[in-house]
Amino acid sequence: MDWVPIVFGIFKLGVLGVCMFFAIKWHYDKDKEVAQRKKEEAQMQSEASGL
Repeated sequence: MDWVPIVFGIFKLGVLGVCMFFAIKWHYDKDKEVAQRKKEEAQMQSEASGL
């Protein structure tokens, strides 16, 4: 029974690490998406003003 806290601790750290990875990845992807959207809007505005 002495191994139970060790196994649960390792499992907890593994789950926490995976969740942190996906949280950081999600925020990074959202920031890239917003930047891309702003770039496309600026390009559309420059094309519209050129007409």
